[in-house]
Amino acid sequence: MKLDIKEIPFSRFGSYFCISQEKDSVYIRDVHGGDDAPSKLFQIDIVKDGVEREFEVRATEISLSFYLKDQTERVAEIIIPEEDELHIEVQDVELRLRATKGKYDSLMELEDGMYEYHIYPMELKLMIMNLHGDMSAQAPWNIIGNDYIDMRLKNGHFVIESYRTVYLKKEYLPFSQGKEQVEVYYKEWFDSMKKGYVKEKYQPSLERASYITWSSVVHPDGTLKDYAMYMSKLWMYNIWSWDNCFNALNLGEQYPELSYAQLKIFMDTQDVSGAYPDFVNDKFISYNCIKPPIFAIIYEQLMEKNDYFKDEQRVRNVYESTKKVMTYYENYRTYQGRLPHYKHGNDSGWDNASLFHVGMPVEAPDLASFLIRSYDILSSFAEMLGEKEEAARFKNQADTLFHLLMERLYDGDGFYGRVGKNGEKIAIRSSLILRLPVLIGYRLDKTIMDSLVSDLEANFETEFGLATESVTSDYYRENGYWLGPIWAPVTYLFIHALKNNGYKETGNRLRDKFLNLTLIGGMAENFDPHTGKGLVDTSFTWTSSVFLLLLDDQLRRV
Repeated sequence: MKLDIKEIPFSRFGSYFCISQEKDSVYIRDVHGGDDAPSKLFQIDIVKDGVEREFEVRATEISLSFYLKDQTERVAEIIIPEEDELHIEVQDVELRLRATKGKYDSLMELEDGMYEYHIYPMELKLMIMNLHGDMSAQAPWNIIGNDYIDMRLKNGHFVIESYRTVYLKKEYLPFSQGKEQVEVYYKEWFDSMKKGYVKEKYQPSLERASYITWSSVVHPDGTLKDYAMYMSKLWMYNIWSWDNCFNALNLGEQYPELSYAQLKIFMDTQDVSGAYPDFVNDKFISYNCIKPPIFAIIYEQLMEKNDYFKDEQRVRNVYESTKKVMTYYENYRTYQGRLPHYKHGNDSGWDNASLFHVGMPVEAPDLASFLIRSYDILSSFAEMLGEKEEAARFKNQADTLFHLLMERLYDGDGFYGRVGKNGEKIAIRSSLILRLPVLIGYRLDKTIMDSLVSDLEANFETEFGLATESVTSDYYRENGYWLGPIWAPVTYLFIHALKNNGYKETGNRLRDKFLNLTLIGGMAENFDPHTGKGLVDTSFTWTSSVFLLLLDDQLRRV
């Protein structure tokens, strides 16, 4: 694959290193600390005969190469053969590394050809080594740090290794062997994502999705106790507690341990109140918002993909953790006699959807539907685990919540929301979020489901799929985040619900539209519903995971 590092960073499974391009500048970056932390380590320039030269970058899944403008000979190449090792090979030019440093950041030469770089904002150290070749550094000291850092690498093999505290000397693979090693690693991953797909139509999307999911994983560090698939290494380098579920679902068949780890990250950081964090990275755990309660919904599907998830202890872990989540909504998100509520659009994952334009808190039918579906699944899990009384209790809670949903948030015109401490009816009904009760289609009268599906087809379905705001709505906005653009996870939820509740033709049509959409918009965070253009972060894992899930669904013709 020809990798455009303006859209998809060059990286590898397990590494915090990545390389991306902003306008005409190419940076070596590190995504420790999450997306609020500075990530740029060095700007890369190419110098020949003392003059800075224009260059081109050509990247694949395995390596990133530099060519002088209008020349055919490669002058430098970068690989990441191990998770914390970035290797650089240079010939006939100087590769210049200019640090994007803070005031305390300090470079010091410890031995000939060994420079240690302390990066204070990231709580990170780098060892920059000359294995063989010419390396020099200009880094004038000024009391508390270097004024600037300008390093030159020429005619040789160099390594940048990252660590937290102390550097441990080791032997490094020759450059060619390191490159071969990465190729072996990636081929195994790609073959597992490909799942026997041989047609050419979706090959470009398959290549993008496979690489993005592989290269967006980071290794255990700090608060992360296992490998975590970040949403992206471009802009949104955290793991959020509903994005992770779609990634886990895609991994479940081929990589069950890694799949389960994506869920366990949040089960292990669950607050005493029962709430999962909004997001986690290696340094921070944030509880500012919550996300839709879908772990049990996803886990039920994982059990269909791989017997690994039927293990009694794992089922028990998810069961007990989900019970705490449900208790959180009961105790801390519900007024007496009312439905559970959101306190911000971010709680729903639909940050700026039109449903939330009036104010907070909001009783929303999607939240009630997630909870009802989760109670039904908890009831079935309880049966599996021999908890008969619990099974009956959860079934009763699902029934009670369903009756309250239909009483409070449904009328002859469909579902709606309520807002504020008095639960006033929200007049705005043009968001796709209000159609998510399709998740519990098995509980709805057929006339209601038929009406929901007709509404989807008439007011939300475009050439490329389901817009998140009705395209005729006054609230619709071009590139409006949740005010129109198509999103992968929502698309998946609708397709799965439709196909499992008697609307297979509609579900398959939406599936095929999304697969085709990726050929235009790639694996972006969201998409323009009229043009298919990829919007916002162009290297997103949950989009990639949903594509791979839906491609597999099409291959199986189900």
